[in-house]
Amino acid sequence: MCGFTGFINNTPGIDAQRVIELMGDRIRHRGPDDATYYVDDDVALAHRRLSIIDLEGGRQPMFNEDGNLVIVFNGEIYNYQELREELVAAGHVFATHSDTETILHGFEQWGRGVLDRLRGMFAFAIWDKREKKLFGARDIFGIKPYYYYRAGFTFLFGSEIKSFLDHPAFKKSVVRERIPDYLSYEYLPDNKTLFRDVFKLMPGSWFEWTADSFVTERYYDYTFKPDESLTLEQWADRIEDVFTKSVDAHMIADVEVGGFLSSGVDSSYAVERAYSAGTNIRTFSVGYEEEQYSELSYAQSFSEELGVENIANKISADDFFDAMPDIQYYMDEPLPNPAENPLYFLAENAAKHVKVVLSGEGADELFGGYPNYLAEDHLGRYCERVPRGVRKVAGAVAGALPAVKGKHFLTHGAMEPWERFSRADYVFENEDRQQYLRDKITGPTPQEGSKPYFDHVAGLDAVSQLQYVDMQTWMAFDILLKADRMSMAHSLELRVPFLDREVLELALTIPARYRVANDESKVALRRAAARHLPERVYNKEKLGFPSPLAVWLRDDKFYNRVKDAFEGPVAQEFFVPEKLMELLDEHKSGRVSNMQKIWSFYTFIVWYEEFFGEGERAQCRA
Repeated sequence: MCGFTGFINNTPGIDAQRVIELMGDRIRHRGPDDATYYVDDDVALAHRRLSIIDLEGGRQPMFNEDGNLVIVFNGEIYNYQELREELVAAGHVFATHSDTETILHGFEQWGRGVLDRLRGMFAFAIWDKREKKLFGARDIFGIKPYYYYRAGFTFLFGSEIKSFLDHPAFKKSVVRERIPDYLSYEYLPDNKTLFRDVFKLMPGSWFEWTADSFVTERYYDYTFKPDESLTLEQWADRIEDVFTKSVDAHMIADVEVGGFLSSGVDSSYAVERAYSAGTNIRTFSVGYEEEQYSELSYAQSFSEELGVENIANKISADDFFDAMPDIQYYMDEPLPNPAENPLYFLAENAAKHVKVVLSGEGADELFGGYPNYLAEDHLGRYCERVPRGVRKVAGAVAGALPAVKGKHFLTHGAMEPWERFSRADYVFENEDRQQYLRDKITGPTPQEGSKPYFDHVAGLDAVSQLQYVDMQTWMAFDILLKADRMSMAHSLELRVPFLDREVLELALTIPARYRVANDESKVALRRAAARHLPERVYNKEKLGFPSPLAVWLRDDKFYNRVKDAFEGPVAQEFFVPEKLMELLDEHKSGRVSNMQKIWSFYTFIVWYEEFFGEGERAQCRA
């Protein structure tokens, strides 16, 4: 696990060596073990290394046999040994035992076709000296981050946006017109960012830069192909087989591998599979001083039963709030998901003991684990049985009634899946957010922003549609983003064995009824896990890092901290402070919970101060 950054060296008057060193220094948390650079008249590359595989020989930037190609890489390739054998047989000469060199020779041999052969998590850039061409690519899930900046003749790229701050040609500004989307989604659900002219390389995509052109294309997309021929037990057999092999692959390292452990089925199953293979894996858990919000007792009980060590830590309200500036700085873009805070401290604790951890991210998206999938299952069956015209009338009638049982179901049943998409209105509906914004909203509604994803899978059942959209957006831009950033903030490599290409290809063939059915989520996965986990674990309801944040916001100490932000200069520039205070005061009174809305505004303010304020971290050092 590492980090990289670079730029096309075409900015007059800069000291390219000094600039690239400063850019690399910005992301030293991603790789404290080594810092190396490549600079010529055309390109500058920096690599920060966290040594995991081939500790002595895996230094980057790395060159091919004749020195024409140079690569910087972030990630792990779990099938690199098999690919290496194939490449050696084809005549390639290896100088190291690293997975990085396998990508490089694979690119020589197969060009862009190497992407279809890689099993793992990755983001990389390859510079072709002769052709003056830069090629970059990202893994199919978006586990590893990738950004680029295009403005005029300037082209910057790398693992984190913050590395761009030290390039003199980088002009940072906020894309004000996308703040409404941030408020509705918690992130931007496309290739844009809140930094103007900074883009995400989308999951499963590549780009090619030359002086005359820039092209980016998707090389992989999720395709559901349900196989109705197997029983539930047969699906459980297949899940157990493919996931066990994935865990085995994700344990490949020249350092110790630990595991994150919550109270749920996903992380527990990953830890159990690693332990069953003979690994004395150490586990790590986090909780709160407020016991009612803590999962520690569940995790510790399971660890004791399995016979593995569990190392736990607790965080306080002060910890939670005090870490916010660092958390939002490491995030690059504001992410108001309170789960990132305990994850930050969990990673900090784990990093004191190991360099690599397994985690359970991705299981919910692939196997159908979220509560909204259960709701969508009911709505989908209702929509299949009741004609659209009847549903429209029922929804209109229900919408005119006061709050009564069944109103929400009938009004949402009158909508198309893209119209009732729960992620898009998770915090603010279109009409709701306007009252808090200083600038008038223009552009599509959140639901309209999600519609292209739904259109792509219009023929699928409602649950599969929602899963597809979540994998394209929520998983990549929230779940995996915070997993990468909060772990790498502490130089910890986080591996996700559920997000393996072979696990994915199996999951996409499981019929919907074995993903979600009869108010049970992750049906087939739980059946597989039930063979090895206690019932209290494999059947446990998903909690997802619950926090006492709503309670803390009613405490005078933290209320006043947020109040200062809501009345400060950043709030005045972007929002209507009086309306923000109404939200905060209404919440403090206890009449209603506005926690998520409050946290969305507070997170943005903290983030803005880190990147655009007067602090040292916000300044260009070149």
